[in-house]
Amino acid sequence: MQSGLYVAISSQIALEKRLTTIADNIANMNTVGFRSTEVKFDEMMSRTGNDLNARIAFVSQGNDYLNTRTGHFVQTENPLDFAIRGDAWFAIETPAGQVLTRDGRFSMSENGDLLTTRGYPVLDAGGAAIQLDPAAGPPDVGADGRITQNGVVVGALGLFEVDIDQGYLRYDNSGIITTAAPQPVVDNIEVGIVQGYVEQSNVNAIGEMTQLIQVNRAFDGIASLMRDSETGFSEAIKTLGGSR
Repeated sequence: MQSGLYVAISSQIALEKRLTTIADNIANMNTVGFRSTEVKFDEMMSRTGNDLNARIAFVSQGNDYLNTRTGHFVQTENPLDFAIRGDAWFAIETPAGQVLTRDGRFSMSENGDLLTTRGYPVLDAGGAAIQLDPAAGPPDVGADGRITQNGVVVGALGLFEVDIDQGYLRYDNSGIITTAAPQPVVDNIEVGIVQGYVEQSNVNAIGEMTQLIQVNRAFDGIASLMRDSETGFSEAIKTLGGSR
């Protein structure tokens, strides 16, 4: 009976983690370039007592991973707005170091620096800050990221790929800091830049709300089972104690 309580508690811990990720996803459903967080749960087996054949299944606390589905592209006609076609990232320089992001809403400073909405420098494939000519007008950017002004190549937007499965942390600008080192994209025809567009969050609002209801119901159901189990355990103690 106590084992049942432990299994129920492990389930509630897992549900609480899922609830947290759902709440974060819903909060960022309108955040440009945001990629939703999903959780993978594994079954963990435990032997009980002296019977090696007796096993109890617990659920793990869960491992986060990013949903890599591309969000919807929205046309802005702003020459400094960019969306990425394919599985790649922009790189920006922040106080925490290099950060990857899908938020391509950039601007040009008076000095020609290409900056994010938070004022972070945008990097090229070599990791250097991109410098434009503020007197040359809006840039033209090709699918390969090459930047031209008045027909002259002045730089290139860096596109990076990375193995997110090795771990990551969230950061500003819908950004992530990855455990694995990002690598520049080279000769990948499935990856490119679309100028004058931004990528919306890939959060499925209806799906997340549905999961939120399901998680809340599951949490309440397990809590009810735990109360019934505790009541039954107490009644068993009273019965056994009174039989002496």
